[in-house]
Amino acid sequence: MQIDPVPVPASSAVPSRRNGSAWNVDEVMALFEMPFADLLFRAQDVHRRHFDANAIQLSTLLSIKTGGCPEDCGYCPQSARYDAGVESGKLLPLDDVLTAAQAAKDNGATRFCMGAAWRSPKAHQVEAVCEMVQAVKQLGLETCVTLGMLKDAQAQQLREAGLDYYNHNLDTAPEFYGRIITTRTYQDRLDTLERVREAGIKVCCGGIVGMGESRRERAGLIVQLANLDPYPESVPINHLVRVQGTPLADAPPLDAFEFVRTIAVARITMPEARVRLSAGREEMNEALQALCFLAGANSMFYGDRLLTTGNPQIEADRNLLHRLGMRVDAG
Repeated sequence: MQIDPVPVPASSAVPSRRNGSAWNVDEVMALFEMPFADLLFRAQDVHRRHFDANAIQLSTLLSIKTGGCPEDCGYCPQSARYDAGVESGKLLPLDDVLTAAQAAKDNGATRFCMGAAWRSPKAHQVEAVCEMVQAVKQLGLETCVTLGMLKDAQAQQLREAGLDYYNHNLDTAPEFYGRIITTRTYQDRLDTLERVREAGIKVCCGGIVGMGESRRERAGLIVQLANLDPYPESVPINHLVRVQGTPLADAPPLDAFEFVRTIAVARITMPEARVRLSAGREEMNEALQALCFLAGANSMFYGDRLLTTGNPQIEADRNLLHRLGMRVDAG
């Protein structure tokens, strides 16, 4: 049975794009510091203005080229610099990608994301990925890829292949970034996002929380995302998966309510974005996931694997969504 969203009375206290003005860190910190119930109510208000509160978009992520990345991202087991038990592999054959994409569609996913552990793809690699994009789109799925830094011509090539979304996360706030990554600058990331926008591809861009950053630095990440012009259509909020062998393996765990607050603040500051539960969902119990949906998350990665770390199994996901009265939204 379809459950219609309950309308929420209009409130002048809930901003949308704030009349085009930019967010600053103090304003976003004020959101983080609201009483928990008030923050979630405000996020729900914003959410219901722009989305059906009982619908969720499902994406499946496939690693099409695993391991061997030259970057030094402190959270990533795919870095060649760390002994995290991830073998460097070759680019998957097209047939294997299509088999995985069809399985994702059969299981309810509407977007198929392909990730390759590259710093920046070479010409022949982009050509191969374009072939994958074209084939996956023929199955009736939205397509998203994450391949590292792009050149102008590469972004245009992907757009001509029909790519819907390009994922390139900012990861964290500028002031914390250097403690996590040294092989790629913050501006490098912004430049790739600009090239993607100029090519006419939608942007999927978020970050990772729980890496030892302060609340103010989490607010700084949200400010960076919300002030992109326009802000991303998809905003994945990743909870650090602590992997042995990486520099962040012993990072202190993030308080669960702080993670929910981050979801809520992302929803308020980017009201029309798909806010996605991404990495780390395997470690969240059902009650925490439900709070995240209440806070405004309306997309999630769905399937048994998420690049090189686990993800809740499909049947468990289906059961949770059924019990919450949620349904799949094609997005």
